[in-house]
Amino acid sequence: MQDNEAKTADPRSLSDADWFARLEEIGDEAGYFQWLGRNHAAFFLDESPTLIVTFETAASIRQGQPGQLPLGYHVAKGRGWSHLCLIARTETWYRDPAVFAYFDRLVDDAFFEDFDRVVFWGNGMAGYAAAAFSVTAPGATVILGAPQATLDPRIAGWDPRHLEMRRISFTDRYGFAPDMTEGAGPVYVIFDPEQNLDAMHAALFARPHVTLLPCRNLGRDVGEALDHMRILPSVLAAAATGAFDERLFRTFYRTRRNYRPYLRNLLARLDQDGRALLAALLCRNVIGRLDAPKFKTRLEQLESQLAAAGVKLPPLHPR
Repeated sequence: MQDNEAKTADPRSLSDADWFARLEEIGDEAGYFQWLGRNHAAFFLDESPTLIVTFETAASIRQGQPGQLPLGYHVAKGRGWSHLCLIARTETWYRDPAVFAYFDRLVDDAFFEDFDRVVFWGNGMAGYAAAAFSVTAPGATVILGAPQATLDPRIAGWDPRHLEMRRISFTDRYGFAPDMTEGAGPVYVIFDPEQNLDAMHAALFARPHVTLLPCRNLGRDVGEALDHMRILPSVLAAAATGAFDERLFRTFYRTRRNYRPYLRNLLARLDQDGRALLAALLCRNVIGRLDAPKFKTRLEQLESQLAAAGVKLPPLHPR
């Protein structure tokens, strides 16, 4: 690819090979880009002593991030911070000797010692990796979205997902993710307790230095939900300034009141539990704040159902 093509081409039109070539060009100008075997790459933006480390997949970057650049890049670039992104091409859980060797080199080079603050982030598979490799950066703040603790069937045989990964060893180096966080600073695990398997993995992370942040009705993909709610960059930025804690997260998380997938999940749960009055109150609250025709239709159905049972909604309080 010619240089001018790399800079001007619409990233949505690029093949995967050309997209990676574009990342390599950006990395070479700002820090570096390095392939780690066939399935992983490291993208580094060298700016300041504050470092955001993210574990992301090529698919999540290309499908969900502006300009098809990593989430961590967007958080770091505008603030003059450094960023290291470990990119997986497929669902590998980063269990690759080339990735192990890369983090070994970072340790040998005292890479993380050059930074005053380090934040690790990953979601799901990438959350596993963020926890597992955080051992290389003692004292780092680690924020995880619905991470797996391990896929070792001897420990997590109750998880029927990702059966193809059971042939991969999770018992050698950088193996059991919760143990790898022992030298970290504060660790936060964000998960939906209604997702039973995610909740069971989260329980395996319970340690004195770990804060579990259950977010009921958030859904299966915690990272995507937080990103779509537009609070994930704020979470990572607050962690990078040392301001993040459970109280601040709950303040950010109030945004769920306007996040339609969360509201739909909540309504579905109330309907499932047969809590018609609460479901009606939820619908009334939503349509009072948002343009939500489906909630309006559901409210009409619920009001008829409640009226047949002799139940009226309480009057609205004047503002």
